[in-house]
Amino acid sequence: MAEVLDSQTRKAFADRLRYYNELGIYDFYRRAPHDIPSAVAVEQNIPELTETAPQMPRAAIAAPPAVDRPAALRMIREEIGDCTRCRLHKQGRKQIVFGVGNPNAELMFIGEAPGADEDEQGEPFVGRAGQLLNNMIKAMGLQREDVYIANIIKCRPPGNRTPERDECETCSPFLMQQIKVISPKAIVALGAVAAKTLLAVNAPMSELRGHWYDFRGTKLAVTYHPAFLLRDPRQKKETWKDLQMVMKELGLKAPEKVSE
Repeated sequence: MAEVLDSQTRKAFADRLRYYNELGIYDFYRRAPHDIPSAVAVEQNIPELTETAPQMPRAAIAAPPAVDRPAALRMIREEIGDCTRCRLHKQGRKQIVFGVGNPNAELMFIGEAPGADEDEQGEPFVGRAGQLLNNMIKAMGLQREDVYIANIIKCRPPGNRTPERDECETCSPFLMQQIKVISPKAIVALGAVAAKTLLAVNAPMSELRGHWYDFRGTKLAVTYHPAFLLRDPRQKKETWKDLQMVMKELGLKAPEKVSE
């Protein structure tokens, strides 16, 4: 038998729905059957809410200029919660690594997965690969605070192994929401896993690099992951070519070197 909410709780629920609607969120799922009773769903004239497995967001978040993007990102993070949607929560991850940077960024970098340092600090790209990414960003004439940085998945795989396909499929819808909210002018996929997941293709990096792709209305470029560059510094020159292509698209100029 469905639980009947009192008028005060029902009003609070309606206010919450209106808040989500203002952010462009209209479709919802629930974590447990008792969270939102069917009777209330009917009275509020919203679709019946059903259990999903695995639990993934169905919200289609649009990000017009009027939307409070920081608030929308906080809502996505709240929706993720202490995620248990895939096996990674049982395999040693310490915390969710959501994303960091400017919510209004024109440029977004997307990597593969958090590593040990990221899992410890809760922020993407803070280890050695992160330091190299920071240098790459500076070489483009930007600061880390100017861009937005995230990963395909938000939990560290054990031993930094490559994320499994089902883990990417379970986690990436939250990334899609982040991209919609931020609405960058360009995305740089760092490494093969990020590129193949976003583009839904199976091709070598040699074929993926050097081109612009249309990703849901946003231009996307592919380059090497900073962790790969640490292992093979010879590819830094090729990576710089990729970044210069992005800079040209965004109208960026590399900072002039100061002579000593």
